[in-house]
Amino acid sequence: MTSQMSADTDSAPGVPPLWRNPRLTPQERADALIPVMTLEEKVAQLAGVWVGADASGGGVAPHQQDMAPLAWEDVIRHGLGQLTRPFGTAPVDPVAGARSLAASQAQIAAASRFGIPAQVHEECLTGFATWGATAYPAPLAWGASFDPELVEQMTGRIGRSMRAVGVHQGLAPVLDVTRDYRWGRTEETIGEDPHLVGVIGAAYVRGLENAGIVASLKHFAGYSASRGGRNLGPVPMGRRELADVVLPPFEAALRLGGARSVMNSYSEIDGVPAAADEQLLTGLLRDQWGFTGTLVSDYFAVRFLQSLHAVAGDAAHAADLALRAGIDVELPTVDVFGTPLTEAVRAGAVEEALIDRALRRVLIQKAELGLLDPDWRALPEEIEAGPVSLDSEEDREIALRLARRSVTVLRNENGILPLMPDRRVALIGPVADDPMAMLGCYSFPAHVSGNTEHGLGLEIPSLREALSATIADLLYEPGCAISDDDTSGIAAAAGVAAAADVCVLAVGDRAGLFGRGTSGEGCDAADLNLPGVQAELVRAVLATGTPVVLVLLAGRPYALGEDVADAAGIVYAFFAGQLGGQAIAEVLTGAVNPCGRLPVSVPRDSGGLPVTYLAPPLGRRSQVSSVDPTPAFPFGHGLSYTTFAWSGAAADSAEWPVDGEATVRITVSNSGERAGTEVVQLYLHDPVAQTSRPVVRLVGFARVDLAPGESAEVAFEVPADLASFTGLRGTRVVEPGDVELRFGRSSGEAAAIVPLRMTGAEREVGPGRRLTSPVRVERSPAPAPSKPGR
Repeated sequence: MTSQMSADTDSAPGVPPLWRNPRLTPQERADALIPVMTLEEKVAQLAGVWVGADASGGGVAPHQQDMAPLAWEDVIRHGLGQLTRPFGTAPVDPVAGARSLAASQAQIAAASRFGIPAQVHEECLTGFATWGATAYPAPLAWGASFDPELVEQMTGRIGRSMRAVGVHQGLAPVLDVTRDYRWGRTEETIGEDPHLVGVIGAAYVRGLENAGIVASLKHFAGYSASRGGRNLGPVPMGRRELADVVLPPFEAALRLGGARSVMNSYSEIDGVPAAADEQLLTGLLRDQWGFTGTLVSDYFAVRFLQSLHAVAGDAAHAADLALRAGIDVELPTVDVFGTPLTEAVRAGAVEEALIDRALRRVLIQKAELGLLDPDWRALPEEIEAGPVSLDSEEDREIALRLARRSVTVLRNENGILPLMPDRRVALIGPVADDPMAMLGCYSFPAHVSGNTEHGLGLEIPSLREALSATIADLLYEPGCAISDDDTSGIAAAAGVAAAADVCVLAVGDRAGLFGRGTSGEGCDAADLNLPGVQAELVRAVLATGTPVVLVLLAGRPYALGEDVADAAGIVYAFFAGQLGGQAIAEVLTGAVNPCGRLPVSVPRDSGGLPVTYLAPPLGRRSQVSSVDPTPAFPFGHGLSYTTFAWSGAAADSAEWPVDGEATVRITVSNSGERAGTEVVQLYLHDPVAQTSRPVVRLVGFARVDLAPGESAEVAFEVPADLASFTGLRGTRVVEPGDVELRFGRSSGEAAAIVPLRMTGAEREVGPGRRLTSPVRVERSPAPAPSKPGR
C-alpha cells in the first residue's frame, strides 16, 4: 500500500478522499481531513520553513541567529505549512527559481502521507521582493498620491507576477498609522490619517487578492505607536487611540478589500504582547469583525514571547499563549510550533483542540488556493509557457505614474519652479546621484541584492541621470555623505552652487535594515534632524545667495523650520521607486504638473514629539506651553503649477440624522493656464463632544483632473458612521449636536466650511458601520473662446 492510499481512510479503495473533492466547500474538505491526521501531521501544517536563510543574523534581522539548523528530509516528513521567501532570500532568476520551487513542492507532496504542498509567501510591499522585479514607490508615496485606483492597479500587477512563479501569499500591506516619525518603519506606512490609510490599504488588498494572492495585513496592532519611536518598543496607548486611530485601517482592509490573512504586531500594548492578546486576536478580530482567514506570526514573534517580552517561561508556554490568542502559523521557520508544541500536547500542557482550530483555518485556505485539489501542479502554467518578465513595460509605466502623482511641491516662491531650460543648474547633495535613494527598505535591492556582489538587478536612474537628459548646463557636487560626519566636501559644494543660476539641493535617506540605513526597519532616529551633516550642507548652500530648490528623497518627514526658511522651493519625494528619479526631474522641469499631497505633516522643529495633525485643541499651539507643535507644512498640503478656485460650498440639508447621510458639494475650477489635478479633501470638525476630539479629521477625498478653464462639482455623501468615535462608555457612538464639514486644500487650510446639525438620539455603531464617503464628480467644460468681432 502506498503512503497516499494509507491516508485515504475516509473513502473506499480507488475513490479520492473527501478532502480532495473540489465540489465540497473548503470548510467541508478541512473537516474531512483533520480527523485522519496524526498530531505530528497536524503540527507540521502550522509552521513555515525558511530554506537558505543565513542564521548568522547578518542576512535579515538580529534574531536570525536564533534559528536552529534544520534537515530538509526531517522537516517535510509529516508535511509542511509554508515555505518562506524562496525568491526573496537571495538573488535568483525567476524561471530558475520557479523550477526550483516546483521541485521542492514536489518533494514536500511526495514525502508526507497526504501529498499536500506548502503555501508559499513572499514580501511584496513595494513590489514582488525578488531579483529583477519592478520596484514600485514606497507606501508613503501611495499616500501622497491620494489615488487608491492606481494603487489597486499596481498591486494587481504585483499579484500576477507572484502567481506566475508559484507564490500564494504576500506579506503586505502595512496598515500601521504612523504616530511618531522617528520610527524607522515610518516609510512603510501610508500616512498619519486612519481614513487615508484605510482607503489606500483596502485598494492595495483588492488588487492583490483579485490576482489570486492572499494579502496579509501588518502589523495587528499598535506597532507604529511605540514609546520614543523605537522598533518593538512598548506602546503606551489608551483604548480610544487604539479604537479610533489604529484599528480602522485594518477593519477597512478586511471589509472593503477582502484580505484573507493578518500578521500580528511585535509590540505590547499596556504590557500585553499582541502575539498573546486573545482579546485582540480572537475577541475583536474574529468574534466582532468576523475574520475567518489565517493569522500568521510576524517573524520569530512566538519565540519573542519568551525571549523578549518575558511573558512565557519556555517554548511550550509561548506556543500555548500564541495558539490560545489566535495565531495559526508560526513564521518564518519551524521553532516553537514544532517539537516543543508536539511534546506539550502529549504532556497535556497544550490542548489539542487549539491545534485543530488553527489547522482548520490553514487547511481551508489551502483548499481555497487549490493546494488540496487532485489536479494540483507544482510548476505554474506561466513558467511552462515560456520566459516570465517581472519588470515589464506595463509594470514600469504604473510605477512611473504613481511616482509622478506622489511627488509633492511644498513651497514655490517667485515661480522658481518649474526650472527654466536656459539656466545653469547646480545639483548638490548626497542623494542626488544615488539610485538607492529611490527605494524603500522592503524593495529587493535594499533588502537583499544591494548588499551583495550581484548589484541592483534593475535600471534605476538617479536624479542626476534624469535631470541630465533635459538640463544642458548641469553642475554636480555631492557635498557630503548621507550619514557620516565628514564635512570636507561642503565648501566645494557651496562653490558649485554659487557659480550657478539656481541650485537643486537633494538631501534625505538611504533605506536599510537594522542600522544599515537611515530609514527602514530597525533604523530609528533620535530626532528629526537630517542625518549626518546634511543640515550643515543645507545651511552652507543657502548662504551662497543662489536660489535653492530643496529636494528631499526620504522615508520620513524631517524638520523643515528656520534652517530652510530661505529655500525658494521645497519638494518632497517619499522613496518614489525605480523611476522616481525621472518623476522628480519631470516635476522640477515642468514636464509634469505636480499633484502630490502630504500624507504626513512636516514638522517645523525636531522636538515636541510625537505629534500628528490628529490632535485635540490642547495638542496644538496654546498659551499653556512654550512648545509650538504647528507643522511647517500640514497633512494634505501640496502645490500645483496651475491655480484652482473653489466656490459654491453647500449642503443638501442643514440637518444630518445620526443614522443617515449628509451630502455636501463644492465647485472647483482650474483658473490657471495649464491642465492640473486638485485633491479635494473633506474634514470633520466636532466642536463639542463627550471626549476630546481631533480639531479636524479626514472623512473623504477626491482627485479632480481639470483642463484650463474647466470646472467640476464635487459631491460627498458622508455617512453619520464616519462621525462616530469611542465615547465615555468605551463603545463607538454618534452623538447629536453641531458639527462642521470643511472642504480643505489641506488639514490646515479650509477653503469652505459647511455647518450642520446632527439630529436624533445618541446612537451606538456596530462592526458593520459604513467606512467611506462615496464621491461624485460632475465636470463642466471650459467655456469656448469668444470669436473675434467682424
